[in-house]
Amino acid sequence: MLTDRRSRVLPSIALVVLWSSGFIGAELGTRQAPASALLAWRYLVAGGILVALCAWRCERIDRSGLRRQVVLGLLCQAVYLGMTVSGVGLGVPSGTTALVASMQPLVVIALAALVLAERARVAQLLGLVLGLTGVLLVVGGDLEAGDAPWWAYVLPFVGMLSLSLGTVLQQRWRPRESVLASITVQTVTAAGAFWLLALFEGTAGSATPPAFWAAIAWVVLLSSFGGYGTYLFVSRTQGATYASTLLYLTPPTTMVWAALMFGDQLSRAGLAGMLVSAVGVIVALTSAGRSRRAVTEESPVNAGSGR
Repeated sequence: MLTDRRSRVLPSIALVVLWSSGFIGAELGTRQAPASALLAWRYLVAGGILVALCAWRCERIDRSGLRRQVVLGLLCQAVYLGMTVSGVGLGVPSGTTALVASMQPLVVIALAALVLAERARVAQLLGLVLGLTGVLLVVGGDLEAGDAPWWAYVLPFVGMLSLSLGTVLQQRWRPRESVLASITVQTVTAAGAFWLLALFEGTAGSATPPAFWAAIAWVVLLSSFGGYGTYLFVSRTQGATYASTLLYLTPPTTMVWAALMFGDQLSRAGLAGMLVSAVGVIVALTSAGRSRRAVTEESPVNAGSGR
């Protein structure tokens, strides 16, 4: 029992911390170079490492799996991160982008109900609504103090919608490809997309100070390999809704991290919002856990009744 609990808790904690590192890395990198250059080099480096690792492990993927992972790479990496990092580059605080991304569970639950025919418990919906309320409180405080144009805040929202769609598609397709093969194809797909964007914008050969390469190392190791790899693992082992709900914990983590690293100030609205959001996470995850236990307990009866 203790081992099973650790197998759930440790990946969940890792997901929250490593996913939060991506928002911090976005701010680190876009202080040194345009967003398209940061993403192009990030995915080129990450893709090269992953391709080499796949060759060493003799990973294989068929054509149908390749098509699935290309689509997921465009949705979950290229569009999601392209929109999110571009927003940060335009002045949207890293904490705000994390808050917008944390709205994803609401979208995932709605899409899962339509696409996967999943039912959401009332307590789970209540928890998600509480989480959204906390998000809105913090975003409201950040918008008043932000220097970015209003339309820049739309970009992280579009990215969040893209990640939500990719998450639900992954749950529906239940891909048989290994985690390593999946991440590799998705990363190479995103690398191609971002280099085309960088060439189009003329940022591919822009000057890159030493701090830029430190940011590249940060986002490749912590965010690409750590964050998205853990997200994919938790989604496959504990479900898309569970993994997405954990993302509610990344805004307070990111805000505290940014306060310590960049000196960002936490407003009263931000503190209140983080508290409300944390309550929502507890309610939603507790309800999700009860749902999984109920399904497990009912499954032997269903099998015996011939359903």
